Amino acid sequence: MKFLLIMHMNPVVWDGLTEAERQAVMDGHDRFIATITESGEMINTQALGDPVTSAVVRVRDGAPVVTDGPYTEGKEFLAGFYFVDVADRGRALELAAMIPDAAVAGMGVEVRPVMFAAGPDL
Repeated sequence: MKFLLIMHMNPVVWDGLTEAERQAVMDGHDRFIATITESGEMINTQALGDPVTSAVVRVRDGAPVVTDGPYTEGKEFLAGFYFVDVADRGRALELAAMIPDAAVAGMGVEVRPVMFAAGPDL
């Protein structure tokens, strides 16, 4: 089954960490990437740009309307993801717990199946 392990970022929490704590998170990602690459579960991973650089496109009355965003008053934002192929949801949850962001109070990792890859038994 394929899952996205989506990292949620809270800049207030991140800025409250010491430089050593932030470096430990980054080093933890390096170890995590090595682990899931070696196990063959890694499909892809990407970090996302800061929300101030994003835009939302909606079509209204046949014309595109572009606004800043993704959200107007959000404190948290999606910071990146790991796209993995694992045996089952339990393994996806196990991997999510290994991502260093999951251990930082105020941040977390969302586990979401990729629907078209998961099949009708989702």
